[in-house]
Formats: sequence, C-alpha cells, structure tokens
Amino acid sequence: MIYWQLFLAFFIPNIVGYGGGPAIIPLIENEVVGTYGWMTHQGFAETLALGNALPSPIATKMAGYIGYEVAGAGGAMVAVLATVGPSLLLMLAALGTLYRYRDSIKVKSMSQWVRPVVMVLMAYLTVSFLKEGMATSGLVHTLIIAAVAALLLFKTRVHPALVVCFGLGYGALLLG
Repeated sequence: MIYWQLFLAFFIPNIVGYGGGPAIIPLIENEVVGTYGWMTHQGFAETLALGNALPSPIATKMAGYIGYEVAGAGGAMVAVLATVGPSLLLMLAALGTLYRYRDSIKVKSMSQWVRPVVMVLMAYLTVSFLKEGMATSGLVHTLIIAAVAALLLFKTRVHPALVVCFGLGYGALLLG
C-alpha cells in the first residue's frame, strides 16, 4: 500500500504540473506534507534546500530521497519512476505532433501561457518557505539569510548552489 501511495504522491503532481521540477515542487509538497504527512513543512524545506545544492533535476532528487525515507530502496525506485514516467509518456505521445506544428502560432502561444503559471507557483513556494523560516528561525535570522543570499545572487557571480550551502551552514552553526 505504501508503494501505491508513493506512486500517487509523485505521479499526480508530475502529470498535472507543467514547467519542470521547480513548478511542481508546491504540488509535491502538498502531497508529501499535506496529504500523507510523511514530512513536516520544515523537513520538506530542508530537503528542497539540500536537493538544490546537488546536481541533476530537483524533482527526481526529491522523489528519490523522500521515497527512500518512506519505504527504503523500493520506495525510492517507485517515487522516481512516478516522477519521470508522466514526462516520458507525454513526450513520446506528443513529440510527433509538436514537431509537425512547431512553427504554428498556436503552439508558440501555448508555451507563453505556461510562464505566468510557473511564476505564480514559484512565488507561492517562496512565500511558504519565508513564513516557515520566520516561524522556526525567527525574523532576524530569516532576514540575515535572505539579505546575504540576495546580495550574493544579484551583486556577485556566486553560484546559487554556494548560496544554498551558505544558508545550510548558517543554519547548522547558528540555529542548530
């Protein structure tokens, strides 16, 4: 039964979500934290931060880690399969049609409509993590991390993975 729940928890966000890993993270969080209660919001945020610091697509890393935590190696395999399966099936089914109509105005405008939806989902995720950070770490620590991260990202050429590592280090040293 746990394998079926893991499959649904990752398959549904990936089948209804469009725009890649970052766009479906709030949907996965809803399933993992809200529906099944396998993690807390804080635990999910920490898993996401660690996953962002590592190479490869975020959704598969999160699926593998959460699946392993919930049901061991079998759970990791089921969760990763549920994550990549919808995209693979959809790509195989739609590739021919999209390629045939690749110069169509309708196809080009369809992809333009997706961007605002992804932006709203990312904004929701950011606000959600900000609220969680302030609730668990306090306003001062959250503002320090946010200010230093913004400074590093917008004023220097520091790689975002290093900024995430800074946040993890700050939390481990001063909040742990």
